[in-house]
Amino acid sequence: MSQVSQLPSLVQGLSARQRALLRVLWRILPEARLVGGVVRDLLAGRQVADIDMAIPLAPEQVMARLRAAGVVAVPTGLAHGTVTAVVDGLPCEITTLRRDLQTDGRHAVVAWTDDWQLDAARRDFTINALFLDQAGILYDWFGGQADLRAGRVRFVGDAQSRIEEDALRILRFFRFQARYGTGEPAPDTVAVISRGAALLAGLSVERVWSELKQILALPQIMPAVRLMVQTGVMTVIMPEGVTLPRLEALEACQPPPDPLLRLAALTQAPAALATRLKLSKAETGRLRCIARMGAPDGPLARLEDDQHAENVLRSLLVDASHDCLLAALWLCQAQNPPQSARAQACIHLRQRLSGLDVPVFPLAGRDALAMGMAPGPAMGRLIAQVRQWWQQGGCTASAEACRAELARILHTEP
Repeated sequence: MSQVSQLPSLVQGLSARQRALLRVLWRILPEARLVGGVVRDLLAGRQVADIDMAIPLAPEQVMARLRAAGVVAVPTGLAHGTVTAVVDGLPCEITTLRRDLQTDGRHAVVAWTDDWQLDAARRDFTINALFLDQAGILYDWFGGQADLRAGRVRFVGDAQSRIEEDALRILRFFRFQARYGTGEPAPDTVAVISRGAALLAGLSVERVWSELKQILALPQIMPAVRLMVQTGVMTVIMPEGVTLPRLEALEACQPPPDPLLRLAALTQAPAALATRLKLSKAETGRLRCIARMGAPDGPLARLEDDQHAENVLRSLLVDASHDCLLAALWLCQAQNPPQSARAQACIHLRQRLSGLDVPVFPLAGRDALAMGMAPGPAMGRLIAQVRQWWQQGGCTASAEACRAELARILHTEP
């Protein structure tokens, strides 16, 4: 398949695979333009995660051209005009230019158009309404490039209209403000968000959690989170209650940008929040583990930096992962004065934890059978009793010692 030989200089910031993808797609779809995040991040000198394109062709035409050229074309969102092209395993979403026919704050009914500026006008922020064609021409009808340079996150057109079209744009504003914004956002924008915060209650919890998780995964989040509290957004999306001072204390410790650790610090009711926002089973388990282990009265809060603490850590590793305990130690540290012995112990215990292996209980049912026990619930209860003894001892007892403890219990029980 022939390819476009020359690419715009701006796209040299892409990876080799991404550039190869563009050569293929621009050969098949010369009308297509890069759009949104890829253009924004290229201009900002940031790594580009995803390639998106826009095109003034109906999705059926796009699919037909791609397939005729031997490119995999997946109808990932035909109702919204989106086709995903896959070149050497790398996907690119190609979306037909659209105009809104009807919006209700959550969903939009759209129609196709060939008007690039009309499509740009329906986008959320000026820094996302940028297009780049294969000749290297940048299309910027709303001052997005200047806003990007100034660290300014600004709605396209009227902020209130954009929010009323889709209330999720409120949370997207905070995500982009945390990632690209510098300084304070415009007071009129903050006022519009405050007035529209209640609209977030009409969104699906899955959409809310998706955006909140992305916000909490960014490197610097505190200015954005404080503003979310100030505007009433947090009250709507986290009605269980928030503990902003605890999150601020956590961030002062400079932990890794872990969204579930930050959520554990921020929420007052992790279990209820996880249920309402429909976190995955893995996310729920990790959030509850971090909150429980790192609580002021949790098992980590009582540890001192000594050999006994290492035994307790080893014991905790039986039921909790390294990942959970490391995060919980950050939370525990945050809830103590920075120079206190307890905070310093948390730092040392994190270092020690990284060198500990997950203990493996050395006793199995076959050991009990070899000692003459009959299989059944009674045998299971006795093995569990030995396991508890082994765990309370720091998980250091050998298989021989565990068998001896089992024998002792057998001889002492009536």
